[in-house]
Amino acid sequence: MDTQDTLQPQVRPTASRPLLGMTILVVEDSRFTCETLRLMCLRSGARIRRADCLASARRHLQVYRPSAAVIDMGLPDGSGLDLIAELSRATPRVGVIIGLSGDDRAETEALAAGADGFLGKPLDSLAQFQETVLSALPPAAVPAGPRSLTEEAVSPDRVAFRDDMSHVAALLEQRQDGATIDYVVQFLGGVARSARDYTLERAASDLARSRCQGETRHEKVARLMQMVHARIESRAAI
Repeated sequence: MDTQDTLQPQVRPTASRPLLGMTILVVEDSRFTCETLRLMCLRSGARIRRADCLASARRHLQVYRPSAAVIDMGLPDGSGLDLIAELSRATPRVGVIIGLSGDDRAETEALAAGADGFLGKPLDSLAQFQETVLSALPPAAVPAGPRSLTEEAVSPDRVAFRDDMSHVAALLEQRQDGATIDYVVQFLGGVARSARDYTLERAASDLARSRCQGETRHEKVARLMQMVHARIESRAAI
């Protein structure tokens, strides 16, 4: 834990800010998803630290121990499952470990690796986020008394969505080898699902299926590139 964290005054969670006093490490390469989680943490009273890959997350963890970690399954330098397993076995253990993915089937793998809970994309329910974290906390850390479940939905700025599209465009302009395309379709699928851009999600899924069949259909890559550039150029970002 870093010096800044140890010098923070002790605070107790409240019914309206049930995660007050917590620091949550979000390991997520999508700016759009990370912005969603930042807003959820802000509304819940928690502080957030962000790592966009496994290497960055491990550097964070050498300096401080967060109260909780939310870890995406698909990261640019490996699988979030590896980090979940590491944190689950570590002593002392991070108090709450949550898996995150746009693929609902990943929940079983995350829990098997040692996660305490799972969040599926798209993320928009503040109540679900809070309940997932709170359900993994010891009873003494949960606010006492009744707590109303908010129906508030969180909508991040679309600038973050365009940042993700720019990231994909830069990757595909640099190289289009199999490993890059596999990462791009996984990344785009999660971002598109989070943003409810179902046209883009279907295009990414279509290319992913081709890759699973051992094919790299260049016309599908080109079509995906066109869709990505259209979203970069659109002020509405969808």
